[in-house]
Amino acid sequence: MRVLIAGGGTGGHVIPALAIGRELRDAHGAEVRFVGTARGLETRLVPEAGFPLELIRVGQLKNVSVMTKLRTVADLPLGMVRCVELVRSFRPDVVVGVGGYASGPAMMAAILLRVPTVAYEPNAAPGLANRLVGKHVKAAAVNFPETAGYFRNAVVTGVPVREAIFAVPDRALGAEPRLLITAGSNGAKIFNETMPQIAARLLERVPGLTIVHQSGEKALPATAEAYRNAGVDEGRVKVTAFLSDMPEQYAAADLVLARAGSTVAELAAAGKPALLVPLPTAADDHQRKNAELVVKGGGAEMLLQAELTPEVLLERLTGLLTDGERLRTMSAAARAMGKPGALEKIGQMVAGIAGKQR
Repeated sequence: MRVLIAGGGTGGHVIPALAIGRELRDAHGAEVRFVGTARGLETRLVPEAGFPLELIRVGQLKNVSVMTKLRTVADLPLGMVRCVELVRSFRPDVVVGVGGYASGPAMMAAILLRVPTVAYEPNAAPGLANRLVGKHVKAAAVNFPETAGYFRNAVVTGVPVREAIFAVPDRALGAEPRLLITAGSNGAKIFNETMPQIAARLLERVPGLTIVHQSGEKALPATAEAYRNAGVDEGRVKVTAFLSDMPEQYAAADLVLARAGSTVAELAAAGKPALLVPLPTAADDHQRKNAELVVKGGGAEMLLQAELTPEVLLERLTGLLTDGERLRTMSAAARAMGKPGALEKIGQMVAGIAGKQR
């Protein structure tokens, strides 16, 4: 079985793509190759994971300047030609598109060559690449039921999340409260700038509270200094560039302040209440749409960045952290939205389509 996985750019695309690739290789004996671009995280993460990576030249169309759009349009035919060459030479039984720059050309090339395609879409609102091919794919794996209508033969599988996160226990009654702040590998500027301004007052209002703040590597020195300058008790606040022990961090947290990208699937798996602040510049406003669905399910509250001030954030965090019953209700609702076994379901879907093709 040969499978071509196309897409990437950000960790939200690359990390689940690698999980799918490993599942197909290890559980189904597939030969897996990746297609990406030179500007994405795939250039480092895919080779590190031991998979071959083919690069094509294609750029952004959303939230960029007119000149960038013109360059992308000019590069698109070359990207398509390269993808046609890759599909013809590798002869995959199925092409999986995970979204991102390279996904669209590779999926369109596969459709033109009548190779079955599977779209993977973790967000409530599909990105441009998946919207373009949605009605032409053989099947799709989605996270939200509301997303299924964008695709042909969509199945609500959920998002690949580590089993250790599903195993996170409920918080023990009487445990010292903790706030976890996380926003992907780069952190969030709005959190890094605002939280140090309110941390001292928040710690005073919530007895025993500790804060773990993931700032991103570049922002770590400035964020840590901002907390120090605010006179915050250093024993109650930990600022770190990156968190590699997420199951342990979720287990120790009563509330998570986060963006609303791929993190929402982990929050559901861990059963963690959250205050979600969607990234306003996210393509197609997909983070806001993700957050709205989690809020609708009862697992989170949402605060739009345009409405976020130090005082508003202080009041929202204080209200949640001092209402144990509210947090327990949100935790149960979040856990009910978790979808265990997503990776196995996606692997079986892809392998089944590949088997029929063979």
